[in-house]
Amino acid sequence: MALRGPAGLGPGSRRPLDEAVAGAVGREAPALLAAGGAPEDDEEDDGRGRGLLRWDGFSAWLHCVCVVGFDLELGQAVEKDPAYFYGYVYFRQVRDKTLKRGYFQKSLVLISKLPYIHFFHTVLKQIAPEYFEKSEPYLEAACNDVDRWPAPVPGKTLHLPIMGVVMKVRIPTCHDKPGTTQIVQLTQQADTNISVILPTVHEVDIFRCFCPVFLHSQMLWELVLLGEPLVVMAPSPSESSETVLALVNCISPLKYFSDFRPYFTIHDSEFKEYTTRTQAPPSVILGVTNPFFAKTLQHWPHIIRIGDLKPTGEIPKQVKVKKLKNLKTLDSKPGVYTSYKPYLNRDEEIIKQLQKGVQQKRPSEAQSVILRRYFLELTQSFIIPLERYVASLMPLQKSISPWKSPPQLRQFLPEEFMKTLEKTGPQLTSRIKGDWIGLYRHFLKSPNFDGWFKTRRKEMIQKLEALHLEALCEEDLLLWIQKHTEVETVDLVLKLKNKLLQADREHLPVKPDTMEKLRTHIDAIILALPEDLQGILLKTGMT
Repeated sequence: MALRGPAGLGPGSRRPLDEAVAGAVGREAPALLAAGGAPEDDEEDDGRGRGLLRWDGFSAWLHCVCVVGFDLELGQAVEKDPAYFYGYVYFRQVRDKTLKRGYFQKSLVLISKLPYIHFFHTVLKQIAPEYFEKSEPYLEAACNDVDRWPAPVPGKTLHLPIMGVVMKVRIPTCHDKPGTTQIVQLTQQADTNISVILPTVHEVDIFRCFCPVFLHSQMLWELVLLGEPLVVMAPSPSESSETVLALVNCISPLKYFSDFRPYFTIHDSEFKEYTTRTQAPPSVILGVTNPFFAKTLQHWPHIIRIGDLKPTGEIPKQVKVKKLKNLKTLDSKPGVYTSYKPYLNRDEEIIKQLQKGVQQKRPSEAQSVILRRYFLELTQSFIIPLERYVASLMPLQKSISPWKSPPQLRQFLPEEFMKTLEKTGPQLTSRIKGDWIGLYRHFLKSPNFDGWFKTRRKEMIQKLEALHLEALCEEDLLLWIQKHTEVETVDLVLKLKNKLLQADREHLPVKPDTMEKLRTHIDAIILALPEDLQGILLKTGMT
């Protein structure tokens, strides 16, 4: 299953299955690092007219591929970079009486910066069974296939061959709505070589994950929105991983800015930090399977304990909300253990809609569409008043002068924002009643607000810089230099060059022709100067 963490990857499920797809984050012992090392010195043509260093194509999709063996004494013990990666694990367990534990255990792990959960699981299902039969040469051939893939550009639909199978996928963009797919379905005449069509590369089956707790889905949405410490206790790594990822995705399109670990183990480097009782639990969502955590994480304020996730079409019994003091024993029953009181009243309509779907045996995919749409509308109703208020912090365009620094954004004032909710609050778009004001007050103190506002503030500052650049381009700069000294003119050229560099470096949202206009202005101003200054300025950076 999917995992995320700074340390490494571990052998996942301990279910008595011959083969299982599972996930792990922790520290492990790899037997092989098949790819992702230093690129070779030579360049080669990839057949698409591009000169690429060896493994450049591979690196666009994957960081490396590992084969992980489980060491009974050492546990998981591999160092990864401190940055976060996603790991996708195919775990194989075969009975072997000659081994101490009675089982041969090995995992094939794909490590990537890309959170394409569904896609990489599909890749693993294609290559892992064959790898366990044919060993390293097969894995090297698969890595070579990946190295020939085009880069994962957002919005592009790609055909990706892997060991005789061709997958058709669309790379999502930041503007995609959750639960929607824009991939074109194939006709019988076209693309007959396509073996697998993936309508999504990154989404999990959210209804299957929320199924045991869908009566409390709105409360869980609040907990995730507010960045509350949350533990998911599940029977297996795959169920732990899927549930954590479903929780993180339930507030989409709002990004979850806190940490989350789809599969957290006792070998993880943060184990002591997260289990200590001397400080409050951090803002993180943990997925765990080890029964030991029922005791060590007992002080966490919100714990979801789930049983086995049923196959698609089967509905588990709904769990109840229980007090934390009842989570005392290792054999505690499934439930949501929390003393949290939701700010919003429960939406009975979505409950009835999902229950009706259960009774009518509506496919899980259709139930997921309904649940995703519900979460999307709930999140949008919550975030739109904030977006509207933050937009009002932007200075008017007429206040932007080409000869002054861009104006500053107004400060975000919580009480001023609260006053706007009376007329333009979530009641305009949501039927749900409750203490919206209290929910906003809590949210403004959360890591999710902090991350969201910093992102929006950066975007608005970049927009101001872009507008300032466009205002400069509309000025008659040649007329300006006639009224100013050579020193002032040289200073202007240097500032304009810095503006160009900043626009390139920060990817400012400028109009397509603005950069070219600015370069033309710079060249014209330089040519109007004496020759000795022209030579100096032409050498100072590139126009």
